Amino acid sequence: MSPRRIKALIIKEFHQIRRDPSSFLISVVLPLILLFVYGFGVSLDLDHLRIGLVLEDTSPDAQDFARSLINSPYFEVHFGKSLKEFEPLIVRGKIRGVVVVPTYFSAFRYGTDKIAPIQVIADGSEPNTASFVQNYVNGAFQSWLSIQQSSNNIAGLAPVSIASRYWYNEELESRNFLIPGSLAIIMALIGTMLTALVVAREWERGTMEALLSTKVTITEIIIGKLIPYFILGWLTMIMCMVVAIFFYEVPFRGSLIAFSIVASCFLFSSLGMGLFISTVSKNQFVAGQISMFTAFLPAFMLSGFIFEITSMPKIIQYVTYILAPRYFVSALQTLFLVGNVWSLFVIDIAMILLIGTAFFLITAKISSRRLE
Repeated sequence: MSPRRIKALIIKEFHQIRRDPSSFLISVVLPLILLFVYGFGVSLDLDHLRIGLVLEDTSPDAQDFARSLINSPYFEVHFGKSLKEFEPLIVRGKIRGVVVVPTYFSAFRYGTDKIAPIQVIADGSEPNTASFVQNYVNGAFQSWLSIQQSSNNIAGLAPVSIASRYWYNEELESRNFLIPGSLAIIMALIGTMLTALVVAREWERGTMEALLSTKVTITEIIIGKLIPYFILGWLTMIMCMVVAIFFYEVPFRGSLIAFSIVASCFLFSSLGMGLFISTVSKNQFVAGQISMFTAFLPAFMLSGFIFEITSMPKIIQYVTYILAPRYFVSALQTLFLVGNVWSLFVIDIAMILLIGTAFFLITAKISSRRLE
């Protein structure tokens, strides 16, 4: 390898980045748009769920339980006289569930040692929301029951008090783990598209063939492409990290050294995938479509960013092992919420480097055959 030729290739690439507006759009505008969408548009925190409440028992106990639902921050309660009154609203999606307090609510409470059941009907067309409705109503009922037990000394109930504590994300804010995960999704897309589209443009214009016909080696071309876009990707990563910490106020409990190592390895892997895509497609439109299909969608759906990997079918779980975003999402969420856990980072870094190295080796092999 010639350091002089590598330097010339790097300088040429920086001039091309400076003159190309798409590089600015991909590295600055697109990440900010995606961060805005993930920060404000995507949330797993459900509050003010619209539910119906039917009080067949109008005793003070039933009224007191109704107030516990009304005062809950999770519900927006609408009163009704019967279940049939809410059926059209459930069909149209206006409410997400109905709570029915039976006529024998107070009789059960004082007449026997059992607690009267309350009926909770949830809209099963959205399973996650239905599960939240069931769990939130059950939680509100248990809280009300605990208060009644302590104030009235209900017979037959053991004086049990549950103190819950949440580690790493004490406020249970979904933003605190969605934003770090979204950084991995953004960098998977940006890192891949930066090299895929730009290099594919050179194949379209014929400049890549002209470059391959010179004394420049395949290794020098790869290094000359890697370093400029690695620096550009790093600047994008720093910008996203600053926005996450100072604008969205996501806690960062790890070290900058650990973050730099993990992020550098992932950029290496993403840029390698982009070079591979551009070499195979040699067309900007095709390269963009392949980048979306192979970088963004798998990173979004199969990385554990939103969907739990352990709940996926076994064959899909095996597929996730060859996806670098799976390891980067895990590392970023650990860095932001937990801190430095090097026993996890070592495995993540090793797998990311292995995947990235495979892309570069395949790209070099394909380019070598074309050069011959």
